[in-house]
Amino acid sequence: MILKNKSAFQKPLLMAGFLTYLQKQKNMTALKDDGTQKMNTLSECINDAVKKGYTENFKISEKKMMTENKKSSFNAEEVSIDNFYRFEGYSDPEDNAVLYLLQTEDGKKGTLIDAYGTYADANISKFIKEVEEIQKKTPKRNN
Repeated sequence: MILKNKSAFQKPLLMAGFLTYLQKQKNMTALKDDGTQKMNTLSECINDAVKKGYTENFKISEKKMMTENKKSSFNAEEVSIDNFYRFEGYSDPEDNAVLYLLQTEDGKKGTLIDAYGTYADANISKFIKEVEEIQKKTPKRNN
């Protein structure tokens, strides 16, 4: 890797592989069909999910998932994961989160948020692993 004629700011970025990324971003034109997606924040994804009907705030209590008001509870086999999103903190790579969009057999739709990685809640991780139906939605591309 050649570091000659690079500014003090550019050298660490080059070492981390980000200079290429920044150059691509600088040269990138906003094409309607280029397949790129704007990365949303956790709060933007939650707001979008609510607009799509995911209005429950699910919690995990021991072996069951519950609505926030604790009026309904569900076993893993009564839940499907419609979609999920992983987020990484901009300034701290360990600041990770995952947002699950869930649906129950009786039609309740809502979200469940967990830390990702080291700080993940063991009860949530165990419950999610037991959910058998996972449908990750991917953006449609024009080929």
